[in-house]
Amino acid sequence: MPRIFAALGILLALGWTGHAQAQDKIRFGKAFPGLFQFTPVDLGVEKGFFKKRGLEIEITSFFGDAKQQQAYTAGAIDMAIGGGAGMAFIAKGSPILAVAEAAGPPLGITLASWADTQYKTVADLKGQTITGASVGDQTEWMVRQLSILQGWGPTGFNYVPLGASEAQIAALKTHQVAAAPLDITTAVTLESQGQARIVVRFGKVITAYINHVITASNDMIAKHPDDVKKFLAGWFESAVYFKTHKDEAVKFTAALLKKPEPIISRVFDEAAPMITDNGHFDPKGLAAIRDSVVEMKIVDTTPDMAKLYTEKFLPD
Repeated sequence: MPRIFAALGILLALGWTGHAQAQDKIRFGKAFPGLFQFTPVDLGVEKGFFKKRGLEIEITSFFGDAKQQQAYTAGAIDMAIGGGAGMAFIAKGSPILAVAEAAGPPLGITLASWADTQYKTVADLKGQTITGASVGDQTEWMVRQLSILQGWGPTGFNYVPLGASEAQIAALKTHQVAAAPLDITTAVTLESQGQARIVVRFGKVITAYINHVITASNDMIAKHPDDVKKFLAGWFESAVYFKTHKDEAVKFTAALLKKPEPIISRVFDEAAPMITDNGHFDPKGLAAIRDSVVEMKIVDTTPDMAKLYTEKFLPD
C-alpha cells in the first residue's frame, strides 16, 4: 500500500487526473463557408489526424477575408484559411503571417453565364457587364487578367460589383449582367440543373497563382509554435488523404456541403488538383499575388513578399 500511494503521488504531481491528456485547442477560421477546397480540415478532424497530434480544432466560417481579418484582430481565431490575395492584409499591418500555400491555380473559380443567353464564349462577353463581389477583390483581378489575355487590355469587360453570390446569381438570372465569377461547386450545381453554363475555368487560363493560404496569428506563432507545426502536419496529412481517397472524400464532402454526390464527384475531378500536398509557396504564384494587389490598388507600394510568409512550420 505505501508503494501504491507513493506511485499515485508521483502521478498527481505530474498532472495525471485519471483522464486523457487535454488537447490543445486551435480556433480555425474559414474565410468562406461551403468551399470544396476548404473541406480537408473537416475530414482531418473526422479522421483524427489532428487529435493524434494532441490538437482539438474549433472551426468557424466567415463571409469573406475581410470578416476573417476582423476576427483575427479581435483575437477570436488562431489560424485560418483564406484567399491568397489576403496576404495584402499582412502588408498593411494585420497581426498574422502566411504559413502555408493551401491551393495553387484557381481551379475552384469559374466565370459563368445564364444558360438561356447568347454568352457561350469569352469572345461573346467582350464589352458586356460582368459582376463580382467587391471592387479590388481577386475575382475582379482575374476578370481583368482574362481581358488582357484576350488582347483587349484590362477593361474589355464592364465590371460591376454586387456583393454576395446570391445577388450575383439573381442578376444573372434576370439578365442584368452577362456573367459572374462563381465558385466551382455553385457553378457545377447550376450547370447540372440547366440554369447556367461555365464559360471559363480561371485555373485553366491563370496558371501561376496562389488561390488559398493558411495563416496564423503572430500571437499564436510566438506562444504556440509547436501547435502551428502540428496543425500543418495534420492539414497536409488530411489533404493527401483527401486527394487519394476520392470515394470517401466525395461522400464526406457531399454530406458536409449538403450537395448530391455526383455534383461533388465532378467538382473533385476539377478542383482537387489545386490542393497542395506540402505547403511550399510557389515563387511564380507569389509574384502573381504581388502584382495583383498592386494593380488592384489594395496596397500603395509593391510589398516585399518575403516578409509576408514563412515556411519554417511546414512538415519535413
